[in-house]
Amino acid sequence: MNKDSLYNDHFPYLKETEYFRFPGVEFANPNGIIAIGGNLSPGMLLSAYKQGIFPWYSEHEPLLWWSPDPRLILFPKELHISKSMQKIMKKISENGLFNITIDNDFKNVISECSKAYRKDQKGTWITKDMQNAYYKLHELGFAHSIEVWQDSRLVGGLYGISIGNFFCGESMFANVSNASKAGLIALTNVLQKKGFSFIDCQVATPHLESLGAKEIPRKKFLKLLENSLKEKTIIGNWGNIFGDFPDLL
Repeated sequence: MNKDSLYNDHFPYLKETEYFRFPGVEFANPNGIIAIGGNLSPGMLLSAYKQGIFPWYSEHEPLLWWSPDPRLILFPKELHISKSMQKIMKKISENGLFNITIDNDFKNVISECSKAYRKDQKGTWITKDMQNAYYKLHELGFAHSIEVWQDSRLVGGLYGISIGNFFCGESMFANVSNASKAGLIALTNVLQKKGFSFIDCQVATPHLESLGAKEIPRKKFLKLLENSLKEKTIIGNWGNIFGDFPDLL
């Protein structure tokens, strides 16, 4: 694969309505890598998420597809909000400490996520190709962002993919303390009220575990995923669709 090209000339571009069958999870290596190569076309990405697979690779690596075991997920009703964050969320509702929006500025959210510092990580896996691919999914109504603003300045946020009634969180950033937590809490509250079954957090981090996310076996995750895909996907700009968004926080 040409690492500088969004689409592999030797692999077909798949529209969002086209489907690609990845190898079964039994072919994943111990780290969870299940396939190498392909491209980041809409159909390839959506096919991957429907099979519990996601892309994750560095700029100087081939395109890698992952299905880790175990899998970190967050059930919205099990969201844990610390006492300190409860006070912050109260300040948001009472005096506008932050202003939180949805699908208002996807391009800048994913750009800021690509710049965020990650401990023990050199560079970023959110390459320009990744940014372009997910922005295309946003335009198609499958990728969504949460924006956290302070004095009209974007200070935090996150983005991910939604198919059926699950949300797969991809990355988050915070340029002001607690901004990304506030965004995730806001999103989780909205998803719970909209009847979403779970948030796929992919791999464990202390930050996500502190918010109530937990690891489950891949087999159980795939069953949850199968059931969630039976539900209708809410396609489009959620800022427009969820007109009651501020009231759901």
